[in-house]
Amino acid sequence: METIENRLKDIRHDLDHDLSNIHSQEEFDQLKIKFLGRQGLINTLFKTLPIKDNPEIPKLINILKSEIEVKIDQKSLSLSQELRTTSIDVTLPGINPPQGSVHLITQAIEEIENIFARLGFIRRRYPEVDTDWYYAEGLNIPKDHPARDDQETFYLDKNIVLTAHTSNGQLHEMELMKHPPIKMTNIGKTYRRQTDATHNPMFHQFEGLLIDKDISITHLIGVTEYFVKSYFGLDREVRLRPHHFQFTEPSFEIDISCDICQGKGKINDKRCKICKSGWLELGGAGMVHPNVLRNGGIDPEKYSGFAFGWGVERVLMMKSGLKLPDLRQLFSDDLRFLKQF
Repeated sequence: METIENRLKDIRHDLDHDLSNIHSQEEFDQLKIKFLGRQGLINTLFKTLPIKDNPEIPKLINILKSEIEVKIDQKSLSLSQELRTTSIDVTLPGINPPQGSVHLITQAIEEIENIFARLGFIRRRYPEVDTDWYYAEGLNIPKDHPARDDQETFYLDKNIVLTAHTSNGQLHEMELMKHPPIKMTNIGKTYRRQTDATHNPMFHQFEGLLIDKDISITHLIGVTEYFVKSYFGLDREVRLRPHHFQFTEPSFEIDISCDICQGKGKINDKRCKICKSGWLELGGAGMVHPNVLRNGGIDPEKYSGFAFGWGVERVLMMKSGLKLPDLRQLFSDDLRFLKQF
């Protein structure tokens, strides 16, 4: 009898040892077969021990079997909890991480840069904080000129400003290149003391400058039409409207046809709510004033050129299929809005 009890004790020891080393469902299944299977240790005891000679032996075996079943059930629960927290079910659908995208304004800047690059314009970046000379006086706007009243300028002191336009890049480019031909675009932030649904204190502008011999308004029209049809679409038309800018002569406002009413100004005999006239204002342009050429070190008797300055946010809002009721939404951090684009 002592030998039988020792054998049962050894089985209990083996069970505890095996249970402590199980870390997978496969190992657990193998353990159940080892102890409770048809050829397992418990059934082997019934077959090999003299149960007919001693009725106490079956009782001891059944007690052991019950202990084994209880411990196996307990291990089954603990193992299932362990596997839920540590294992990965590769058959489950994955969770996609959030994906970012290039901001709308950055997209527009890259597209604008690429369009002008195809025409040979070189991308520049000039100061957004500059002296009054580059910002105004060198651009033919003396300190006492009435045009200063329209600039809505942020002055940091009497001589330093947050530039309200990118035209300061014209003088910097002339000083850098010294001799034409000059073909550049200056894209950067500009600042004005105004804010509403169509204006923001900080916005982006792109400046274009081309200086060479025998440059005329015809070249300005050609470059403008190329940009408009490349960026807005082949069906958009361009017109030049006389205007006045102190640093260009002659000067123009550039308009493009409205894509909503197809330049008609009306939709179903009702006035177009977007353009009201069939045209949308793109921005200013003109032939570089001789005084600006001189201030940049260029002889206006030998060279001529044109310049334009248009808002990035403006052209983005005018792009077909993208109608933003409020420009300030472009600077929102609301992903519900930004993900639409």
